[in-house]
Amino acid sequence: MQQDGRREFLTTEEVADYLRLKERTIYELVRTRRIPCSRVTGKLLFPRRLIDLWVTRGLDYAGDELVSAPAVIAGSHDQLLEWAVRVSGCGLALLTGGSEDGLVRLAGQQAAAAALHVLDPESGTYNVSALRAMHGLADVALVEWARREQGFIVAPGNPQGIAAPTDLARPGVRLVRREEGDPGQILLHHLLYQAKLRIDSIAVIAPLALTDNEVAAAVAEGRAEAGIAPRSVARQARLDFVPLCWERFDLALRRRDYFEPPLQCLLQFARGEAFARQAAALGGYVVAETGTVRYNA
Repeated sequence: MQQDGRREFLTTEEVADYLRLKERTIYELVRTRRIPCSRVTGKLLFPRRLIDLWVTRGLDYAGDELVSAPAVIAGSHDQLLEWAVRVSGCGLALLTGGSEDGLVRLAGQQAAAAALHVLDPESGTYNVSALRAMHGLADVALVEWARREQGFIVAPGNPQGIAAPTDLARPGVRLVRREEGDPGQILLHHLLYQAKLRIDSIAVIAPLALTDNEVAAAVAEGRAEAGIAPRSVARQARLDFVPLCWERFDLALRRRDYFEPPLQCLLQFARGEAFARQAAALGGYVVAETGTVRYNA
């Protein structure tokens, strides 16, 4: 059968010529199940329609069906992202289990995107190293969601006068910690290293905080004098904030899912005036480059 005067099914040699790739590359794509094909009496055939779709949308192929991830954004929580998902009508759901959990779910086809803000202390960059370290994510891009201001959440009026990481070592200052591997805890270790402080020189409370809101609650209830979280969390909890740095909060997503309606709807909404107004109202956000591709594997 032919379509518009063209062969509907291509041989290995023909698809290699069509894609301008070497035949051995095509065989490797077949072996790793990354290109749509059929086996007919031992011969490989490539449906031209699916090849066109695979090329233009960066689609993976596994078995006999095109794989679609569920309409879920997993990973770290962000107030602006939560609001945008709810208001935009994009149809996405949030599953906030932390940056590492988000990458694991993205690699396992359990999410269309992962929200993350993981600092690489050696390079001072965000998210790329974490993405590269996760197996099964060779076809993923990073799209900037926002820049967020991170710092210490402290009680109203900052009664302890906390202004820098070195102040955490003072008597009477208790810190609420996050789990090891949490982006907030990675940032804390980096800041303490720069200040030439060890974590065991600081008084910390138990239990560990699992979320930014738990950090704010510990400070609001007087169980701790400080904890790391975004400015927007401090503002929502009506607590004071000591700025420390700006971080990049990204969405990691497979290239094929980038073009699907849910993510396109969300990103289109994020270019609008309502989104910019909400970012300003929450505080501690810069959204001038929201939607910019920061890494493409």
